[in-house]
Amino acid sequence: MKKFIVSILVALPLLITAQNLNGRFTSSFYTFQRFDNLQKSDAFLRNTEALTLNFNYSKLSLRTRMNFETNIGASLDNDPRLRFYNLYLEARDILSFATIKLGRQPLFTPVSGGLFDGVNLKFKYAGYSISGFYGGNLPAYQKLEFLKDLSDNYVMGARFDANPFDHLNLAVSYYDKNYKTMDYDALRLDEGLDPISVIIQQKSNQFKFLSGEASYEMPGIFDINAAYEHDLNYKETSKIEANGRVWITRDLGITGYYNWREPKIRYNSIFSVFNFGHTEEYEGGIDYKINKSFTVFGKFGNVKYEGDDSQRLTFGATTHLGSISYRKNFGYAGELDNISVYAAKSYREGLITPSIGVSYTSYKLAKDAEKNNITAILAGFNLRPWKTWSFDVQAQFFNNKIYHNDYRFLLKINHWFNTNF
Repeated sequence: MKKFIVSILVALPLLITAQNLNGRFTSSFYTFQRFDNLQKSDAFLRNTEALTLNFNYSKLSLRTRMNFETNIGASLDNDPRLRFYNLYLEARDILSFATIKLGRQPLFTPVSGGLFDGVNLKFKYAGYSISGFYGGNLPAYQKLEFLKDLSDNYVMGARFDANPFDHLNLAVSYYDKNYKTMDYDALRLDEGLDPISVIIQQKSNQFKFLSGEASYEMPGIFDINAAYEHDLNYKETSKIEANGRVWITRDLGITGYYNWREPKIRYNSIFSVFNFGHTEEYEGGIDYKINKSFTVFGKFGNVKYEGDDSQRLTFGATTHLGSISYRKNFGYAGELDNISVYAAKSYREGLITPSIGVSYTSYKLAKDAEKNNITAILAGFNLRPWKTWSFDVQAQFFNNKIYHNDYRFLLKINHWFNTNF
C-alpha cells in the first residue's frame, strides 16, 4: 500500500497538468455453479471492475490498467483481489530518437510475453532500432509490490531491428528470464524411518534464448516470415518457424506453415531430467474470396512426434454475418470432430448487435477409447445507446459428462471517456 501511495504522489504533477485523459471503465457480473459433490452445489456471482487510464501531456504519458475482482455472496479463496497490470511512465521521441518506459508494463518478445516491473529503453534512427529492458517478475495475483529477491526473479533482454530496404525486415534478440521457486515443507523419513518435516529449497530456474526473425513482402504477390530460436542453456535449437502466403489471383491465395520445436524446459528444472522429443509440423491451405463478404477456406496439417504422427483437417467459410467451420483431428493426438457456427449482425447503426454461437465436438483420446461429446452454446447481444456506453449480455450453455447442463450468465457494462484539458 505504501508503494501505491508513493506511485500516486510521483505521478500527481502529471495528473494535474494532463492535456488529455482517456480510458475505459468496465463492470462485469458472471454467474456460475460449483458442485461440492453430486448432491450439493453453490451458486456464485462473480464481480470484476476493470479500469484503464491514460494521462497524456505532450510526449509524456502515464498508463495504468487494473481490475478488482470479488465474489458477491459466498466467498472464494484469495478474495477480494486487486490486480495491477500496468502502471508505467512513458516518454516518447526524446530528442526525436529515444523512448523510455518505467514501471509495471507489458512485455512482448519472440520467446515469451507477460508483465514485468522495470525499465524499457528504445533508440531508433532511419530504418534501424535497438531496445533493451530489465526488471523483476511480478508477485502472485499482480499485487502492487516488488519481489525482494530480484537477483533470482528478473527478466532482461535486448533487440535489434533493421529495415535495410522496402518490404524487408530483420531482427535479432536476446531474452533471459529467471525464476526462484518458492520453498515449501514436505514430509520425509529420517534414518529411523520416522516422518519429519523438511524445507525443500530449489535452485533458480532460467530461460535464456537467442532468436532471429526475417520477413519479406511483395504486396498482392507473396509474403514470407521466418523465425529461429536457440536455447543458450541447453546449447541447442529450440524452434524453427516459417509461414507464407502466395496470391495466385487477387481472390485466390495459398498459405503454408512449418514449425519445428523442442519443449521449453526451464534450466535446473526437475522436468529437464525426463526424456522428451521435438515435434515437427506442416500445414498448407487455400482460400478463395467469392465476393466482398464471402470467403471459403481449407487447410490440412500434419504433426510428427517421436515415432508417430497426427493429422488435422479444417475447412469452412467466413461472411459478413459470421463464420462456420469444421475440424477433424486423427492419429496419435486423438480422434476429434468439431463443427462451429458463429453469427452476429448490427442493427440501427450499431445500436444493437445480437450474436449466437454453437459448437459441437466429439472426441476420444485413442482409436479404441471411449467417445465423449461436448455441446457449447452462447447467445446474447451488445447494446450501445450512446457513443461512450455499451452493455453486453450473454447466456452460455455447456454440456459434457463432467459439466452436465452447465448454465452461465454474463453482464458487462463499458464506459469509454476522452477528455482534453
